[in-house]
Amino acid sequence: MSEYILSCCSTADLSNEHFLKRRISYICFHYELDGVQYADDLGKSMPFDKFYTAMANGADTKTSQINTDEFIAYFEPFLKEGKDILHLCLSSGITGVMNSALLARDMLAETYPDRKIYIVDSLAASSGYGLLMDKLADLRDGGMGIDELNEWALANRLRLHHWFFSTDLTFFIKGGRVSKAAGFVGGMLNICPLLNVDYMGRLIPRYKIRTKRKVIQAIVGKMEEYADNGLAYNDKCYISHSACYEDARAVADLIENRFPKLEGKVLINSIGTTIGAHTGPGTVAVFFWGKERVD
Repeated sequence: MSEYILSCCSTADLSNEHFLKRRISYICFHYELDGVQYADDLGKSMPFDKFYTAMANGADTKTSQINTDEFIAYFEPFLKEGKDILHLCLSSGITGVMNSALLARDMLAETYPDRKIYIVDSLAASSGYGLLMDKLADLRDGGMGIDELNEWALANRLRLHHWFFSTDLTFFIKGGRVSKAAGFVGGMLNICPLLNVDYMGRLIPRYKIRTKRKVIQAIVGKMEEYADNGLAYNDKCYISHSACYEDARAVADLIENRFPKLEGKVLINSIGTTIGAHTGPGTVAVFFWGKERVD
């Protein structure tokens, strides 16, 4: 069996240590903060708390995806070593980065016709994308070859659920996901929108819930509703947050109490700078395995 590389984008929002431990390679997106460009490198160039403080203080942010030349430069050293590649991209419902990866694959295939380069649309984001990568690493370590792993990823990616809420509508308004009028009323009424990622990998507002306490209960309720085996769920659960660790911890505590068969403790990560540039501070997201997403 040929050795292969399991790869993703930095927008899987796991720590560098986690990626290294699981032998998952990654390539970085980019962002700008007040006109200065940085790599979305898991908080190495700029700590997450500094990034979100700058956003809260009114800094302008802009994100940019990985281009074809960057993918070629990233993939080619693996191919030169005689290794095949399985790369999962950030959801096509959020970004067009997969097009760049596919073009890079096609160009490299001419030079390395004997190598396999699989490019998969994860239909996932943030640490949900990370949870999918972690599962693929488990299967690889269990002996699954690249062809079978590619098929498994395509067949199971919609079983990965993403539910998230925000206690600060500022950046949802700025990004056009919430109108200014709705945002004003929502702020007055202490509305916390509950959203998820649909079967096409898009971020979709689902419910308007009043008060943080109720939305925390509601997001855990969605896990109970959709998780494999309900309250008997026995797989991993990841949470990511943008500068609101206490809220993330409150959700994690509820999950750990309500799902006694959970595999280990809930892993809490930071929402990275690419996703966070659009959510702003105050967002908590929960990720778990469950029924296939159909809407």
